[in-house]
This record gives sequence, structure tokens and C-alpha cells, in this order.
Amino acid sequence: MTTLIDARAGFPQALAYEWIKFRSVRSLVWTTLATGAVPVLGAVFVAATGSLQPDDTVLGGSLSLTVVAQILAAVTGALLITGEYGSGTIRTTFAANPRRTTVLSAKVTLIAAVAYAVALASCALAYAVGDALLEDGKYAQGEPWPVLFGVAASFAVAALLGLAAGTLIRHSAGAVTAVIGVLLLPSLVGPLFGDAQRWVAGLSPTAALQKLTQTSDATAETVGSVGPWPSLLLVSAYTGALLLLAAGTLRRRDV
Repeated sequence: MTTLIDARAGFPQALAYEWIKFRSVRSLVWTTLATGAVPVLGAVFVAATGSLQPDDTVLGGSLSLTVVAQILAAVTGALLITGEYGSGTIRTTFAANPRRTTVLSAKVTLIAAVAYAVALASCALAYAVGDALLEDGKYAQGEPWPVLFGVAASFAVAALLGLAAGTLIRHSAGAVTAVIGVLLLPSLVGPLFGDAQRWVAGLSPTAALQKLTQTSDATAETVGSVGPWPSLLLVSAYTGALLLLAAGTLRRRDV
């Protein structure tokens, strides 16, 4: 019996349970599908409307709607745990596996892997669609490699940011509102911070994403002047800190 309990408490088993729960919750499945569909639909829309600026690239134009998809990834991360708090099934989860950090680690691994895989496949397809539909030679091609891997990583970071917010707030509406605020507010309030704007505006995963996609809208005034990869590292660092805070909080408080 002791062997069986220990086996159930292990990380592989916790990850398997999380995957089963993920597939069975409609809100998680639909938001994930929407995350994957939006970049491709955006590439088709941009090509059909011819709305690119002369200084846009094929890569930037094809990934025009990836910010929306990234927000959906963050919402998925938040719902991954707030849904269980809302339904009360989090008590069952912790009864089956009392090691709360193991449960959170499984959720972290699952949502990061799903967000990364979905984003990489979707954004690569969106780029291929945009490249096929846009007029040959009219726009610069951009540099898709290894940028697409960075774009996918920014989706995983956004999803983990949502998971951290959901773990700390424990309420779907509150967590979703908070994470959308983190994604959008730095670009909006950045100009209010004077010379510090280059850091404030670059704090959001959406800012890192816009820089990576090389869109003409990613100006220093709107997304900060920190480079795309340093911006992604900065966002990853504070997301990791928030996850550690969430893990500590999860261990200390009651369900």
C-alpha cells in the first residue's frame, strides 16, 4: 500500500493526471484551439486585405494577430488552476496527491509544453500561409529562424504567467483580469515613466512578442527599446519569480 501511495504522489503520475484533466475540461480545450487558430486566421486576413505597411515584413505581417493568441495562452494558464478552485475539485486533487509543489510542477510542465507546441506549429503555419499569399518581392522576408522558437517561448511564458496569477488569486475572473493587465498595461503606461520607459514598456510578454515578430508597430515608444531576446529573458525571469511565490503560497495556505 505504501508503494502504491508513493507511486501516485510522483511527478510522472501527477503529470499524467493533469493531462487527463486538461483534455476533459472544455474551456481549456477551446481556448487552446483558439490560441492555435488565431495566428493562421490573422495571416489570411492580412494577406486578403493588403493592410501591410511598406516597411512591414512577411514575417511581421503573417504574425499580426499573435498578440491576441498570446493573451489566450495566458488565459488558458490561469484557467488551468482557477477552474479547479471554482469547481472545488482542487480538494480532490490535493487529497490524491498531498505534495502541492508536485501538483504545481506538473501543471507548469504541462501548460508550458502545450503552449510552446501549439504556438510553434501555429506561428510556423501562419508564416507559411502569409508567405504563400502575399505578393512575391513586395515585402522584405524577415528572419523567421530562430525567431519562431522565441515566439513560441513567449507563449509558454505568458501561459506560465497566467498559471502563477491563477495560483495566487484562485478566482478565474480576477486572475484573467490581472494577467491581461500585466500583458497590456506596460505598453500603455510606459510613456508616463520618462527615461525608464524602455524598461517599463518592455516588461510585458506582448512587448517581447512584438519585437520578436519584427512588426513595424514594435516601436521603442510602444514596446520599449530593450532588444527582443533580452526582453524575453526579463519577462521569463519575473515569471519564474512569480511561480516560486505561487508555490510558496500554495504550500502555506488552506485549500
